[in-house]
Amino acid sequence: MVTGGGKGGEPRLRAALLAVPRTLRDDLWTAAADPLPRMRGPRLLARLPHVVISVLVYATAVLNTDYLTHLYGLGIGLALLLSLCQSLALFAAMFRPIPAWWVSTAAMVVAARAAGSGFPGSEGFPWTEPGLLAQAATVFLLALRVRPRVAAEALGLHVLAGLCCLTFLGPGHHENLTQAVPLLIIATVLGAALRGRRVARTQLVAQEELTAEERARRTLLEERNRIARELHDVVAHHMSVISIQAQVAPHLVADPTDELKENLAGIRANAVDALTELRRVLGVLRSEDPSGEGVRHAPQPTLGRLDELIANVTSAGLTVTTETTGEPHTLSPGAELSAFRIVQEALSNAMRHAPGATVRVQLGYGSDGLTLRVSNTAADGPAPPSPGSGHGLLGMRERAAMLGGELAAGRTPDGGYEVTALLPAPARTPADAGEDTP
Repeated sequence: MVTGGGKGGEPRLRAALLAVPRTLRDDLWTAAADPLPRMRGPRLLARLPHVVISVLVYATAVLNTDYLTHLYGLGIGLALLLSLCQSLALFAAMFRPIPAWWVSTAAMVVAARAAGSGFPGSEGFPWTEPGLLAQAATVFLLALRVRPRVAAEALGLHVLAGLCCLTFLGPGHHENLTQAVPLLIIATVLGAALRGRRVARTQLVAQEELTAEERARRTLLEERNRIARELHDVVAHHMSVISIQAQVAPHLVADPTDELKENLAGIRANAVDALTELRRVLGVLRSEDPSGEGVRHAPQPTLGRLDELIANVTSAGLTVTTETTGEPHTLSPGAELSAFRIVQEALSNAMRHAPGATVRVQLGYGSDGLTLRVSNTAADGPAPPSPGSGHGLLGMRERAAMLGGELAAGRTPDGGYEVTALLPAPARTPADAGEDTP
């Protein structure tokens, strides 16, 4: 049993080992651009990392050239070239971290190889002190952009390259492995931690945006459901009126003909069928209404109840003035309901967000539409925090759009707020108005 398990594990182990080179190639053999993220804040602060790295590049280039020349015994040309490779790799790590890491590691190996037996052995090997600082910064910038696994792979290969230099190129030299490896690990861990923090913050912001969008969408759907319920009540009422009028009409005519009775009966039957179908399709929305039974089945408000609404908000401490222009006339039930709800929501917003303000409600009747304007002055003091979802404007816009109208809302120059709605609502004829009553 144990032997079989061991034999079964060997292919998996072999497959895992064979997959390592492919994984390393996929992770580290790339020249993809990955610019250093800009810091938030003023422009000068956002450029601060680039300034610090540029200063570090210059300092390590000068110091490393001197180190390689006098302590490693390299010629000035080769020392300058290798120093520039390591320092400029640090600068390139701000834009292409993985290629920069390859250049920095290769420069370290070439410097150790070039030092050879002529290296005095009294200084650190194979990492020079300035070169180690540049390489730690390069690894830090790499870990700041790539996944932790890739950063760990790069760190492991870099340390492995240093071990190879110690084993094959620097016997008897004063190795600084114990100083270099902890510094490189700290740089990698710090970069990975900062990257994780940045990724988490980015995901949190994205989640907050998705939550806000979902909340807005849900509020919009709830308002649409509310509009559908109210329209259901309005249409159901008028279909009931048509049915009753068709039933009563034959009794209002002396000796009605059979054709008249038949037509009126057909009208009533169609009205009843339409009412049944309407209740079947839209009536289910009533069950989702959290309001009480009495509220759900109460008559839908119209502009005729506007004085009652204004009296209620006035008693709550809001100062409201009204102005009506044009010849008031009866509108369609949908327009009446939408106009009332828009004014109601605008007054509620004024009470919630502008305490102590004066509100002006203007109604402009035209031959083909109604203009609503609700404006308030600036608040007398700070508004209390609102427990609501803050999507009342969505509902108002939905109501205006449902009628083919427009709604605009925004701040006024004096610090107040104004809501303006244009509702296509032609005046109803006396015959249309008579259909509202049985």
